[in-house]
Amino acid sequence: MHQLSRVFLTLTLLIVSASYSQKKSVDAKSISEKITINGELDENIWNTAKVATDFVMLEPDNGVPIATEKKTEVRILYDNEAIYVAALLYDNQPDLILKEMTQRDNFGTADHFGIYINGFNDGQQDFRFYVSAAGVQMDCLATEANEDYSWDAIWSSSVNITEFGWVVEMRIPYAALRFSEEDKQTWGLNLYREIKRDRQKYTWSPLDMKIGAFLPQAGILEGIENIKPPVRLFFIPYASYYYEKNETTSNHTFKGGMDIKYGINDSFTLDAILVPDFGQTVYDNVQLNLGPFEQQFNENRPFFTEGTDLFNKGGLLYSRRIGGSPSTYAYSDNPDEEVKNPTSVNLINALKISGRTKNGLGVGVLNAITERTFATVENKVSGTKREIEVEPMSNYNVFVLDQRFNQNSSVAFVNTNVTRNGLYRDANVSALVYDLNTKNNKYNLSGDFKYSYINQYGDSDDTNGINTTLGFAKKGGHWRYSAGANYVSDEYDSNDLGILFINNYHGGYGNLSYRILNPTGIFNTFKINTNYYIELHNTTGRAQQAQINIDVTSNTRKNDYISYALYINPFETYDFYEARMSGRFVNLPKNVYNELYFSSNYNRPFALDINLYSTITNEPNRENYGITVAPRLRVSDKLLLNLSGNVYNQKSDKGWITFDGNDIIFAERDRKTYTLQPSAKYAISPTMTVNLSARYYWSYAENKQFLNLQENGSLTPNTTFTENRNSDFSTWNLDLSYSWWFAPGSQLSVLYRNNASNFSRDINRDVRNNFSNLFENNLNNIFSVSFRYFIDYNSIKNAF
Repeated sequence: MHQLSRVFLTLTLLIVSASYSQKKSVDAKSISEKITINGELDENIWNTAKVATDFVMLEPDNGVPIATEKKTEVRILYDNEAIYVAALLYDNQPDLILKEMTQRDNFGTADHFGIYINGFNDGQQDFRFYVSAAGVQMDCLATEANEDYSWDAIWSSSVNITEFGWVVEMRIPYAALRFSEEDKQTWGLNLYREIKRDRQKYTWSPLDMKIGAFLPQAGILEGIENIKPPVRLFFIPYASYYYEKNETTSNHTFKGGMDIKYGINDSFTLDAILVPDFGQTVYDNVQLNLGPFEQQFNENRPFFTEGTDLFNKGGLLYSRRIGGSPSTYAYSDNPDEEVKNPTSVNLINALKISGRTKNGLGVGVLNAITERTFATVENKVSGTKREIEVEPMSNYNVFVLDQRFNQNSSVAFVNTNVTRNGLYRDANVSALVYDLNTKNNKYNLSGDFKYSYINQYGDSDDTNGINTTLGFAKKGGHWRYSAGANYVSDEYDSNDLGILFINNYHGGYGNLSYRILNPTGIFNTFKINTNYYIELHNTTGRAQQAQINIDVTSNTRKNDYISYALYINPFETYDFYEARMSGRFVNLPKNVYNELYFSSNYNRPFALDINLYSTITNEPNRENYGITVAPRLRVSDKLLLNLSGNVYNQKSDKGWITFDGNDIIFAERDRKTYTLQPSAKYAISPTMTVNLSARYYWSYAENKQFLNLQENGSLTPNTTFTENRNSDFSTWNLDLSYSWWFAPGSQLSVLYRNNASNFSRDINRDVRNNFSNLFENNLNNIFSVSFRYFIDYNSIKNAF
């Protein structure tokens, strides 16, 4: 019997191995009858379709066939408007199927089924559609480097929990896909199943973890013939109401506008926003920023997050620049005048055109126009007011050409341009970006060359600079490695439409990592990664960074996540930015950073995340340490409670505070930061949720000693400067929202928001007083209602 078992196992592995080299295929069946999407599969036509089965594990035990009691059978039908998918997901313990109800695009703690479709079968981009056992939809555009879940298609689905497992039924209209006009279609296809309680993921077409790319390993969908891409024209009109109240003002605002999506042809889509409204976007996590660089915020505006993978090529786009702070600010030397500078610029409209031809050429154009903006100057004695222009009408543009080939490589040209009316600063940045892989995806050569040209404000001298990188890597397998170098000139500047903190340096890196591809007796996954990096200042040759990094990440057999990081900076380095003066630098001590992170299995109703971290330097008493504790409680499949608390201490930190004549003043300071973030989600149905999100942040820095920065980068005591430059900053945000997707693509959302912030030079260490002071004078309250309705031209064209 043991011998027979070995023979059977050997044959099974041979079959699985063969399936890696020969692509699996399945035929879709043409139909004329109507399919009702109810999760019942009660139409007889389903029984005549061919079956896609024999799923294989992706994670954690890559390559192992799915167990018989968990077998999965998928059938695909099509007509002139859509494809239809039916999946039977067998489970010998249906009562244990996890099915947490979440917001759309949130996987949560639930089983999932997914279908991956590539209408051009080029191994470059998937349209992925998932549905959970709770009936929640998720969808994304997927490339080898990114999954964009901000993309939301219009499709329908239904699920049904049964005595043998669960059933999924989907209808995906052709308007949600991209494919050629060929009479006979051949699409790339993969099917996905996740059994959450076991943390196991399976695919129909096996994905070999030893190969560096997954998309080219997809199977084939055949049998679809004589279909035509529909007219893709969608209108999303909206109307919104805002009521805002604080201690000094109270106002009502009504807004209306429209989003338009138009399929120019089978490959390209135009998206436009007319009279945009971003009033209900997520709040920013503002911090006390004592450093030399601006705080970088996430992009939360849907237009600038959805389908923007093409525009992010080369890393030249930081879309928060569009409608962000003005490029100049107003000031007055008259002590009787008060200047109020705006914090943002209004967006007039924006559009983007993007797509990819059947030959793999991606083309993208993004354009936005912002309005002329003024600061207000008020004379406190006479009461007169005047305006000073701080930003003219401006045009922001991104243009991308991205040629993909061999199903795994690409070369792209990217250009960003900001044109401001009048004598204001204009900027133009171009990049050539390449990502080249061998046919077996084992080796990679990647890099870029970027050039910036800045037409400076007024009569200031124009500048130009370059930024280039080159890297080589081995991908796939247990052992992986990479090496590369980069160079950035002193006048390279991409900050008008991108974000760049430092320039004028060159550096090199190396990376070596090892990972297991199949579970062991202790771990489901285990990876150790080492990274080596040095960065030298171009002008002086001094080291700005010199690091040896070690990261260990793992998942235990009980699916608890554990990671450890050790970052060693063995040499003294030099910071050329903290001094806020060109050519000056401050010496940074040798240091060691440690971090330990533990996250318990989220399948359990109660789970806990703990993060401990510290930095130790070779300077006496100069050290940092912090802790984050984040418990989560899944009360039911509908109710989830989260809480995250963080405490971070910086002792004897040294940083710039001001200038005093010709002196650059630093301070030795102690800083403490506290952050508390509670949140809750209650799902009434798969399309209706109530969400609560709040954040209390308090950080203060107390100066213990003032210091002068010397020419050699050292710091010496300053006994004459006495100005109070302490910092005490706190902020509060709360969002309580209701969201109802009452029809495909149509949403009603109600939001109550309040926020407050306070900054002082006087430090109050009493947390209760600090918290209550936030609400005494500057609490801002906003109530808003937004209604968006999706209109498909195909559904109303007969009315015209």
